[in-house]
Amino acid sequence: MLVIYGSHRNNGNSEQLAKHMIKEMKTEEIFLRDLTIHPILDQRHDEEGFKHRGDDYYGVVERLLQHDEVILVTPLYWYGMSGRMKNFVDRWSESLRDGKIEFRESMNRKKFYVVVVGGDDPNQKALPLIMQFRHIVEFFGAKLEDYIIGEANSPGHILEDERAMKRAEILNRKWRNI
Repeated sequence: MLVIYGSHRNNGNSEQLAKHMIKEMKTEEIFLRDLTIHPILDQRHDEEGFKHRGDDYYGVVERLLQHDEVILVTPLYWYGMSGRMKNFVDRWSESLRDGKIEFRESMNRKKFYVVVVGGDDPNQKALPLIMQFRHIVEFFGAKLEDYIIGEANSPGHILEDERAMKRAEILNRKWRNI
């Protein structure tokens, strides 16, 4: 299982919730904040196509393609995913046109999960983001298996969201019993 964190802050609420969800499990974790992933340059219609940008993007994609289950973790920023996560997902357009990797074929076999934490009624206001992730993974023929939305306004506040913490425990038990 691969966990990709899109938070800008170390040990933020979304990260704490995800860590609770994967406790005592063998996972690989990627922290986008520690990497350089440039925004996409749309070169879909250029004769040469996309050019590698010399950043960490393809290293992350290589690791992504090695896993069957992927958890995407992001705080709810202005009712969407973090900029770091968005840059990463936007670059998937580049991978779709890269003839050296079978990106679409690999992605359609994956199970995806999403963890989102926000502070302004996220159980309602994060639902469009969940739908966005659902549309993104369904584009590849994959499925968004499940998601957790947590509510937190300040560091560590997620630990008080009993509903989100309970959902994380349920998923953790389910995965460990498989």
